[in-house]
Amino acid sequence: MDGIENDIERLLHNQRNLLDILPEMVLLVHGGNSVEYMNPSAISFFGDLRKVPTEKSPEVQPETTGMLFEILRQSLEHNQLGTQQEINLNDTYLECFLAPFEGYRGDHLHWLFLRDISQQKSNVQNISHFHDNIETMLLKEIHEVKDRDRVRKALSLEKNYLKDTFNIHHEEGTMVGSSKAMRDLRAMVHQVAKSDATILITGESGTGKELVANLIRETSNRCNKPFLKINCNTINDSLLESDLFGYEKGAFTGADSRRIGKLEVVDSGTIFLDEIGDISPRMQAALLRVLQDGEIIRVGGNSPVRIDVRIIAATNMDLSAAVQEGTFRLDLFYRLNIINICMPPLRQRKEDILDLVTHFIRRYRRIFKKDITFLPKSIINRLLAHDWPGNIRELENVIQRAVLMSKNNVITENELFLDMQSGNPNSTNEFSFLQRLDGMPLQKMIAEIEREIISHTLEKHRGNVATTAQQLQIGKTAFYNKMKRYGITPKNLK
Repeated sequence: MDGIENDIERLLHNQRNLLDILPEMVLLVHGGNSVEYMNPSAISFFGDLRKVPTEKSPEVQPETTGMLFEILRQSLEHNQLGTQQEINLNDTYLECFLAPFEGYRGDHLHWLFLRDISQQKSNVQNISHFHDNIETMLLKEIHEVKDRDRVRKALSLEKNYLKDTFNIHHEEGTMVGSSKAMRDLRAMVHQVAKSDATILITGESGTGKELVANLIRETSNRCNKPFLKINCNTINDSLLESDLFGYEKGAFTGADSRRIGKLEVVDSGTIFLDEIGDISPRMQAALLRVLQDGEIIRVGGNSPVRIDVRIIAATNMDLSAAVQEGTFRLDLFYRLNIINICMPPLRQRKEDILDLVTHFIRRYRRIFKKDITFLPKSIINRLLAHDWPGNIRELENVIQRAVLMSKNNVITENELFLDMQSGNPNSTNEFSFLQRLDGMPLQKMIAEIEREIISHTLEKHRGNVATTAQQLQIGKTAFYNKMKRYGITPKNLK
């Protein structure tokens, strides 16, 4: 008898040693409400539940014990003995296996085997999320390839304006355009350039007044003489006076010696005074003396100095209105306005846009090393429809950006950004926008307005699709569909 008891004791000891080293949690449960045995892994996870059935141990959470026994009871009720199941215990995923066991007294016990699979579950979810992201990226790439293919097919049906005009080469710094307004302007320049008459160039900002001044000087009898350009609104009154007329020694603090002014430096040549409407009344009087008498007086000096300088002035102001307001001298206006060359705004010479666009593409594809060879009709139509409040300077900026942002050898709608916020002294932004839509079918007008709103809002949020869709109160799927329809790419607006 002692031998049998020893064998039983040995078997139990070996069994316990085996269970103690298992990494899985092992519990022997009695009657669904008490725990007879727990291996170290189970105690480490749950705490010691062997003392818990009636009186709760302070280190054991009651809800943990109750949940564990509830799982056991449900397994017994649904006859899930011998089957593997998955449970969630306080956000921890456990793999559970329940097996019957008969005690040496005939008690009905159950072995409960548990394995923590939270990390495995997390890895599966991460892999699934990764696959979803890969699928999303592939679908996006497929859509972009389809879009590029669609654009390529559409472009193949369009006329390439760049091919037709690229053989026409304009030298840098020359006036580009063959419209009647530009032909008349060139004829007038060549007619007056040989004389020494003072010339006033007027026109809106960005129309190319400085280029006209260059052309006058190049075709004049003073083409080989000095030529100086001064922007009058970038220099304050006292500095401008001493810069133009010079000063005598001791005229002011720091005047340690006599200095020759720029009007003396360019003697026998030409001087271009840009933004002439911004000079002060004091400078107006001094400039009037130059035009009337052909002489200057240096700052701090008393003796007049004779000079022979041709003056070309330019302004975007209405000087006749300034005379009426008393901010500009009438006698100086008459002296400056002997010959007036008025620069037409770009909206009045739109037939020159194609030549200008070709000229700027040629310039910036060389600077940015971009092989732009295709200019579709749809782009020209958009440029022709724009009102160009910033004139040629605005057009150059638009083309410069388009060439820089282009991905292939063609300029598309994605790269063409027309500034609808720029102002025009003669028209409101709303009128300019409606004028661009003039003649379109209603459905196309609505689509164009929608496209502008989406582009503007996306740019405001730096290409953030979620924030833009939320502000416009539209679902992300519908928003992506609209961006695809209008060829808008968020990453270009970041």
